[in-house]
Amino acid sequence: MHSRWRVLPLLVLLAAGCEDRSSMPGPKEQAEGYYLKGNTEYLAGKFDEALASYNTMKELSPDDPRLPAAIGEVYLSMGRLNDAAAQFDLALKRDSKRSTNWSRLGFIHAQLGRLDEAQSALRKALALNPKDFNALEQLAEIHVKRGEKDAAVKHFVLAAEACPDASKSPLVLRAVDVLTGDGRHADALLLLGDWTGKGVRTPELLTALGDEQVRAGQLVPAATSYREAAGNSPKDPTLWELVGEIYTKLDKPADALAAYRESLRIKDRSIVHVAMARIHFGRNERQAAEEELGHALETVSGSDVHELTELADLLSTFGRKPDALRILINLSAEPDQSKELSLQLRTAALARELKDEATVRTVCERIASSGVKLKKCP
Repeated sequence: MHSRWRVLPLLVLLAAGCEDRSSMPGPKEQAEGYYLKGNTEYLAGKFDEALASYNTMKELSPDDPRLPAAIGEVYLSMGRLNDAAAQFDLALKRDSKRSTNWSRLGFIHAQLGRLDEAQSALRKALALNPKDFNALEQLAEIHVKRGEKDAAVKHFVLAAEACPDASKSPLVLRAVDVLTGDGRHADALLLLGDWTGKGVRTPELLTALGDEQVRAGQLVPAATSYREAAGNSPKDPTLWELVGEIYTKLDKPADALAAYRESLRIKDRSIVHVAMARIHFGRNERQAAEEELGHALETVSGSDVHELTELADLLSTFGRKPDALRILINLSAEPDQSKELSLQLRTAALARELKDEATVRTVCERIASSGVKLKKCP
């Protein structure tokens, strides 16, 4: 008796479940499902599948205001700009108050070279949402194309102020590029100082700040900027090398050697050993200098022109001029170095000093064949 009463509620629940399974979702619910499916496929980079899902949604809910913009985003990602523009035009007919639609349309017009149409659309986007950083950035790029540099800098800065933290540094650097390209290094230095002072201290921004500080002769602050950038760039040995170069110029050899060692911890490079050898040589630490020269010879890549010429100079400093000449002869004979006049003259001068007349003639003939006319070849 008690067992039968326990079974009855279960039968009722099963019957209710059967009734639920028989009821299918309506067109609205199905359309929403295809919309979500299309979004997922789009984000996964499955553009053809996303279009298929959106087209199925269109059959179920043809007037959905979200649909043209969604399809437009897919076309934009596929590089089908004209198709994307048509979809965003349709999206704006359905919802003219959505700033993103104007922003996307402005971007597309800009890519197609329609700068007036692009500017008009972007301004409409900003009228609806003044902090649309994508629209601000694109408007800045249009000002760059038109040579309107002050306006470009202004809009890159506005975009940086409005965008997420991770995107601020590239936008500030674009503004800096415009300023430095116009020879306005003092303005670039001020802008970089302002943004790093606000806490945007990416390695890229700090490196740019260091570069401008060096240009302005501010070596101590530049060393500080490069050091911080290096500390946040564990795979870049060149930043510590820059710190070492500055400390060498500031006549702080111990600090320079320490910076160079940090660079070597990241990557063992000949050019750094050359720099360290010079410091030791200047301090009359001959044995340490010889050891660094040995390391430089062991790690030389053979493809870096600057590295090879610096190594040749160091060998000459150590009295190993025949070895230096061999490096210069091989380097100056490379086809892509045949027109590097300073390298050719340097090779000829050292060959003359060592009385290697055959090399002198070869180099002088190479200089003449390049079209350079000299009163006298070394």
